Amino acid sequence: MRIGMIGLGKMGANMTQRLIRGGHEVVVTDVNPQAIESVVAMGAIGAMDIADMVQKLSPSRIIWLMLPAGDPTESVITQLATMLDMGDIIIDGGNSNYKDTMRRGGFLAQKGIQFVDVGTSGGIWGLDNGYSLMIGGDEAVITSLKPIFQTLAPAPDLGWGRVGTVGSGHFVKMIHNGIEYGMMQAFAEGFAILQAKTDFGLDMSQIAHIWQHGSVVRSWLLDLIADALDDDQILEDIAAFVPDSGEGRWTVFEAIDLNISAPIITLSLERRIRSRENAPYADKLLALMRNQFGGHHIKKQDAD
Repeated sequence: MRIGMIGLGKMGANMTQRLIRGGHEVVVTDVNPQAIESVVAMGAIGAMDIADMVQKLSPSRIIWLMLPAGDPTESVITQLATMLDMGDIIIDGGNSNYKDTMRRGGFLAQKGIQFVDVGTSGGIWGLDNGYSLMIGGDEAVITSLKPIFQTLAPAPDLGWGRVGTVGSGHFVKMIHNGIEYGMMQAFAEGFAILQAKTDFGLDMSQIAHIWQHGSVVRSWLLDLIADALDDDQILEDIAAFVPDSGEGRWTVFEAIDLNISAPIITLSLERRIRSRENAPYADKLLALMRNQFGGHHIKKQDAD
């Protein structure tokens, strides 16, 4: 099966490599020529641009997008809509907002172009371990794409499936990432408490490895923590700055819209936002208020 791949970031490049290993032909393009060259060296077919890619694919064309959410995805889909024929298929494997996905699906349907959204989890480890694929779209179209999903998944019958109509794949992935926020925050807080209890001289790496076997908190996240703590338990060279790519925010907004209480996910998102603040103004104001009503000492900020 010949597939087009647009977007050769780390995950897109790894997915391309896994598809090639699975016996698929992959035509690739990216705004970065060097990214194209590196994947061509792995066995992909290079295309100079999107138009060149479309020419190198035969109807019914299959084009997989691994692009940042928002304008980059919107722009490419708009371009493809003018180049593709009825029956061609666009797959969005990025982290698009599901509402944008539903709108794009309706727009493409008017042109007879099929649209499938795939919430993709697995990160840089997916090349060897496979990807978890949450798929939204027409059932018959998804069935026709089965060989692709079976190649990318951890096993032909594990880790992938159609979860509903267009938009559902990205919706399920959004909630998946919200849950991930909460799990990461819980691990971070727990290990912070362990590290602060200096009386026992606890070994963070040892504890992580103990928990990996038989514990109810054993997980892939814990495996990653254990590997990281093997190298550095103090984390002196790591800045306490945690970005977010949007899915956690969207999950919180969705919970509010649905009148669902989601305090853990919400607080984990707020902690990520807090990690980016330099000398938080709100905390300074709290210190000032304590001084004003109780005469408590105010600690002055060290000069740079």
